[in-house]
Amino acid sequence: MERRVVSELVGRDASILHYGLSMAGFRRSHSIAYAPACPDCTACVAVRVVVGDFIPSRSQRRVRNRNREIQVMELPARATEEQFTLFGKYQSSRHDGGDMEKMDFQDYLAMVEDTPVETVLVEFRDGGGDLIGVCLSDFVVDGMSAVYSFFDPTLHRQSLGTFMIMWLIEKAKGLNLENLYLGFWIADCSKMEYKKYFQPLQGHTPEGWRTLNI
Repeated sequence: MERRVVSELVGRDASILHYGLSMAGFRRSHSIAYAPACPDCTACVAVRVVVGDFIPSRSQRRVRNRNREIQVMELPARATEEQFTLFGKYQSSRHDGGDMEKMDFQDYLAMVEDTPVETVLVEFRDGGGDLIGVCLSDFVVDGMSAVYSFFDPTLHRQSLGTFMIMWLIEKAKGLNLENLYLGFWIADCSKMEYKKYFQPLQGHTPEGWRTLNI
């Protein structure tokens, strides 16, 4: 069982509150920000990539080269049936039986559009124009925050999850932003293992943000 601290993001100062909470290790979902507050567990660690110091590894450079033909479009946070079809395909493959697999289009629309802060939806399309990946991201004062991403699970060789994070890092760097927030990381969770390959990776600790030696 998980316990969370939750804060509403409302009013004209929602963006300022969102930034302050992001700095404190919170994540946004719809119009709330939350952080784990389990009394006997600290496994969930909020993490961020220091984009100015990020140097892609050899395997990450190969991923970038494999996806050179991908078309990227930055759009307002608006949900479409095309996105939802890909979202359902991703959930059935990667999170079979999870709560998000039960979401209908209205649930998906709320996830994308119910945002009180500056949010961008990035679509990734192959050379034929087919939608193969989507990333929903927020802007905060010192960086970008990857809210949720999904992609065509049949395109294993393209490592689209890695490619989308690398794209966000380059986007943040181009805007002279310092960090890319990647949500929570759990050391023993295999589905979150990919985050540790984006170095230097900082984690939020009681003493503030510190580089993780992983």
